[in-house]
Amino acid sequence: TDFSDFLSIVGCTKGHHNSEKPPEPVKPEVKTTSERKELAELKPKFQEHIIKAPKPLETIKRPSPDEPMTNLQLKVSASLKQALDKLKLSSENEEKKEEESDEIKIGTACKNAGCSKTYQGLHSTEDVCIYHSGVPIFHEGMKYWSCCKRKTSDFNTFLAQEGCTTGTHVWTKKDAGKKVVPCRHDWHQTGGEVTISIYAKNSVPDLSYVEANSTMLNIHIVFEGEKEFHRNVKLWGVIDVKRSYVNMTATKIEVTMRKAEPLLWASLELPVSNTEQKKENS
Repeated sequence: TDFSDFLSIVGCTKGHHNSEKPPEPVKPEVKTTSERKELAELKPKFQEHIIKAPKPLETIKRPSPDEPMTNLQLKVSASLKQALDKLKLSSENEEKKEEESDEIKIGTACKNAGCSKTYQGLHSTEDVCIYHSGVPIFHEGMKYWSCCKRKTSDFNTFLAQEGCTTGTHVWTKKDAGKKVVPCRHDWHQTGGEVTISIYAKNSVPDLSYVEANSTMLNIHIVFEGEKEFHRNVKLWGVIDVKRSYVNMTATKIEVTMRKAEPLLWASLELPVSNTEQKKENS
């Protein structure tokens, strides 16, 4: 309320007019220092308890990524064993048919790494093949061919890199090696474990491996006879290698890593620092 409005408020009590000023309100008596001390002593006293926050859990010091790598245990499911047995029989029959006929079918892809050309007839054998003569290298998140060393962190960009060597096309499987291909993969975590799922059908346990140390993971999967999947991961957290393992089924591979400490991981991979990025690109 405005002060002028306050002064104009009509009174609420009736009586005679008075020309004398009303007495001032009685001021409280000021106690002396000694009296104040006595009053303070009379007040009830309470024992104070100081509550301290609990000390935070000490996190494990991050081990060196250069620790020795250990192959994780491979657990092969019955469904994968059955699928591989069937594929072995069918591949033996195909080899017999190929021995009987050396004919190259239209649409057959060149087996050289980095070449995407397909066989379209006799003239295709005369075309120049542009391919990678080296081997794929995956190191600390970077991918490149040993023959040209054009580094990239993106797997699809790596696969799309044009070859650096010229030669003749290779159409038959006899001269072909394993072909590096991408695979759909994802990950999830619980309080104590991190699991990576790789969706590759009919993986070959004898030719596949997953190795790890406390902070690094290298995945090498051979599947469907002639395809390869590689992935090197610099892990966000620390794992217990001895309690980690790999489950291989007919439709996918699951890499289960036991956490060394029960912390929630912000991501699967530890981001590459600017200093490390400069070193890798140099």
